[in-house]
Amino acid sequence: MKDSGNDSGARSGKAAKDQREARLKLALRENLKRRKSQAKERADFASGTDDVGRGRDSGEESPGK
Repeated sequence: MKDSGNDSGARSGKAAKDQREARLKLALRENLKRRKSQAKERADFASGTDDVGRGRDSGEESPGK
């Protein structure tokens, strides 16, 4: 009788482990998406400020000068 109890315990343990792994996979995937999005925003922001800075410092005189 103990053998049948151990089987169900092993099955529920395996199911719980599988559920945990699925949750962790999802969390890691969402974290990666968030980090990629943040990196892209930082890159876009950095390139945007560099373009403005280069336009001002390019040595060209403004029409008003």
